[in-house]
Amino acid sequence: MKKILADGAKKICVMLTEKQLNQFEQYYELLIEWNQKMNLTAITQPEEVVQKHFLDSLSCLQTGLFVENSRVIDVGTGAGFPSIPLKIACPSLQMVLLDSLQKRLTFLEEVIDKLGLEEITLLHARAEDAGQQEDWREQFDLAVARAVAPMPVLCELCLPFVRQGGHLVAMKGKLGEEELHQSEGAISLLGGTTEQCFTTQIDSHMIISVKKTTKTPRQYPRKAGIPSKKPLS
Repeated sequence: MKKILADGAKKICVMLTEKQLNQFEQYYELLIEWNQKMNLTAITQPEEVVQKHFLDSLSCLQTGLFVENSRVIDVGTGAGFPSIPLKIACPSLQMVLLDSLQKRLTFLEEVIDKLGLEEITLLHARAEDAGQQEDWREQFDLAVARAVAPMPVLCELCLPFVRQGGHLVAMKGKLGEEELHQSEGAISLLGGTTEQCFTTQIDSHMIISVKKTTKTPRQYPRKAGIPSKKPLS
């Protein structure tokens, strides 16, 4: 497993140390152990986890935006993707992992403890609520999200967390470019400008980066549930 991960990471110009490879191996073991108690992932085979979770998460680094000491929030972190792989690969990142389900955060608490990860905070909240709180609003260099919501909804959930000059990094499937076209109005309204959209070498997924150019209007994000029921256009 470690060789597949190391070789795959090299292809996207990420060099992992032996310590980091061991941390990924521990993460995999904890993921499988906890997956027997709760639904964290349908993907469980080592090679598939490496390809579809670990390397897919690391492909965010191809944006060139994850610089040393960046403050990053992972919105809807789930089982810790992409935040835990990013934190392992870039230990200086200051991470906040947000999720609405406490049981997922309980799993991640053990991951953080066992892997010895520092400067990483767990936040139990809905994005719509946290995005209106002064402690979190427009406080981050980067917001990242993977498989959370359609792009117009995702922008409303994530851009309020990003400071001016920062970025939203959205991990999307093969239809990401189509989603982006449907989001142009929402991105502009929320204070963003599309900067990058490219297909990764990992399963042909797409990564979209949106730069925060002006402050998000105070009324966004709207109350919990409304962004998904009435997406901005």
